[in-house]
Amino acid sequence: MMNWDDLRYFLALVDCGTLTGAARRLQVEHTTVARRIDTLEAALKLRLFDRLVRGWQLTTEGHELVEHARAVEERWFSFERKALSASKMEGVVRISAPPSLSSFVLAPQLKNLCASLKGVELELLAERHHVSLGKREADIALRMVRPQTAGLVIKPLTNIGYGLYASKTYLKKHQQQDWEFAAYEKNSATPHHQWLEDYLGQRKVILRSNDQMVLAQCAAAGLGVTVIPHYLCQSHRDLYRIEHEACPLQRKLWLVMHDDVRRSPRVRAVADHLIALFASEMVQTILV
Repeated sequence: MMNWDDLRYFLALVDCGTLTGAARRLQVEHTTVARRIDTLEAALKLRLFDRLVRGWQLTTEGHELVEHARAVEERWFSFERKALSASKMEGVVRISAPPSLSSFVLAPQLKNLCASLKGVELELLAERHHVSLGKREADIALRMVRPQTAGLVIKPLTNIGYGLYASKTYLKKHQQQDWEFAAYEKNSATPHHQWLEDYLGQRKVILRSNDQMVLAQCAAAGLGVTVIPHYLCQSHRDLYRIEHEACPLQRKLWLVMHDDVRRSPRVRAVADHLIALFASEMVQTILV
């Protein structure tokens, strides 16, 4: 008989395109993915993938089954979400948030939440990519871009401010016209990345990174000037905010849940705590 759980492996391989990518998504070894696909094919008596040197490719029969598999998957996740909405004030609540926000804003402030919800275990997932709330990859997501997917409950939490920062030692040694910059990777569409590219003009970029925590460390070490969210300077005493060249940008932070999941008592309790947390004066002070 077919194991319905094997469909997860089938769709993960379809979406990721490689055994390694599917294994990373499912948090298993790539050999496990291959074995589960073999098992599914044996149960169906059907070849779903051609094993080629350049990778696994769907057969014609495999292509025809993809949408049917997605429909089964969605019904299963819908069942899970409905079951969660009827659950008690105990169990796991997964929060997905950007890595730097998770480290420097959420993690230091979750002690009271953990103490007040004794039956709830939190999972704080620090992730750059957007997880699927429909597939229960997270129960609550904090996002810097407003989602457009249907079936989601979306609430604006707060604004996050940005500024130009450098070490005090660097600013003492360098005149403004001689500043060098630690910037983001090229072709980034993020608003504060684009603002920095416009601001620096023809001045020298000495380092680029895709991680704003790396840029904050570089600036604190005296490498140059960068733009980062204000909350990152809290853990870097050597960072100085350059007020006379303020970055005017603010970005909105959104709290997102699936409409089914928000009815869960434990998810609702965690969401309410996060809403109150980001509205508090203490957090507002470090964000804006």
